[in-house]
Amino acid sequence: MTTIPLNNAALSKTPISQLPLSDYEKHRAAFMAKMPNNSIALFPAASELTRSNDTEYAFCQNKNFFYLSGFNEPDALLVLLKNAQGQSKSTLFSLPKDPLHEIWQGRRIGQIKAVQDYGVDESFEVADITTILPDYLDGKGQVFFGFSDHDFAAQVFAWLKQVKGNIRQGAKTPQHLTDADPIVAELRLVKTENELALMRQANYISGLAHQRAMQKCHVGKFEYQIEAEILHEFARHGARHPAYASIVAGGDNANILHYTQNSDALKNGDLVLIDSGCELQGYAADITRTFPVNGLFSEEQSALYNIVLNAQLAAFEEIKPGGYLSHANKLAMEVLTQGLLDLGILTGDFTELMAQQACKEYYMHGLGHWLGLDVHDVGDYKINNVERAFEPGMVLTIEPGLYISEDSNAPQKYKGIGIRIEDNLLVTESGHENLTLSVPKTIGDIQALMQQTKSA
Repeated sequence: MTTIPLNNAALSKTPISQLPLSDYEKHRAAFMAKMPNNSIALFPAASELTRSNDTEYAFCQNKNFFYLSGFNEPDALLVLLKNAQGQSKSTLFSLPKDPLHEIWQGRRIGQIKAVQDYGVDESFEVADITTILPDYLDGKGQVFFGFSDHDFAAQVFAWLKQVKGNIRQGAKTPQHLTDADPIVAELRLVKTENELALMRQANYISGLAHQRAMQKCHVGKFEYQIEAEILHEFARHGARHPAYASIVAGGDNANILHYTQNSDALKNGDLVLIDSGCELQGYAADITRTFPVNGLFSEEQSALYNIVLNAQLAAFEEIKPGGYLSHANKLAMEVLTQGLLDLGILTGDFTELMAQQACKEYYMHGLGHWLGLDVHDVGDYKINNVERAFEPGMVLTIEPGLYISEDSNAPQKYKGIGIRIEDNLLVTESGHENLTLSVPKTIGDIQALMQQTKSA
């Protein structure tokens, strides 16, 4: 895998191509520390999904399974065991080596290398689950598994039924079932240094892609052509897949928040909003930039753009240990509301407009979300119904926007303009680190990059 040279402040001092084995061992140990003695935890891998007939979508591993194992094959099962004395063991059930399959579909790790390369204590073929797992479940007091996966939950109950069928032979079924998802979510919320190193690289690669999009954009190109430039930049740096479907939205399309059709021609005088980030070794980036198709902001576009930018910068002040997302959003909304008032898009008293959340007519989404193995990453935003404060090691997006659709009540000169600016921030001990600092964001920097390209 190609790593990115260290010419950017957002990169780690030592780029890595993947998490080391020791990190997955630490992840498993952290989960098992939450397990009582005499318990078992079950984590399934994802299965391949059929796209059409006999072709599959690109495989995407179950992220909790991946977090605990680093194993990237389908149809596997990770079992974490803790005996009555508190001793722990990890077992991986995976697909066997199969020469015929490997000729057609690719190599498999197999059971021997699963132990060697992934640090589990033992490994068996998936065909052995039905005979081995009931014995593991027998006599355990508590079973952990993800309640949100209904198909797997049904499978767990089938295994428990097997145990119950042997009661006359002395078998004892577990009496307590616990949802494993919230426990893993809390572990995933605070990133390790190696996870952050991968996320810095993912952000840097994504930043290069956004710059490429600015450089390759010109009037008459289609949205999908710019998307292709983005995907090209991801892939040539070792990130073969986007973290989510890229949004390339020209003109009024930017007012569709999750626009992914990417089919229209880019027009002179319009802005284009691009929301795109790569996935690198499972970890996501999520960046949005908005810029003029022709390389020059109009007066109206500039006015709205600077309101959004100033709202984002205001929100940044709250991204620190002890800060709150709701407070950051309030700071952003104050800037958005005053800006819309100044332009005559909103009318009335500022205090009353804030109380009414009047800017939500043009800013209808939240300020941001957790980021990690999922682009909308796991982790509660409230603990016991109380908003949680930021802690070092958390990563989140900050992405205010303004969306003035053609159907809005705004003055005509602002209609058809949609703007969002999104960066990825790491909460540090003293404040925050902007992981996407390398991507041009001010009007001056964007125009300079685009004009430099056009004049070259």
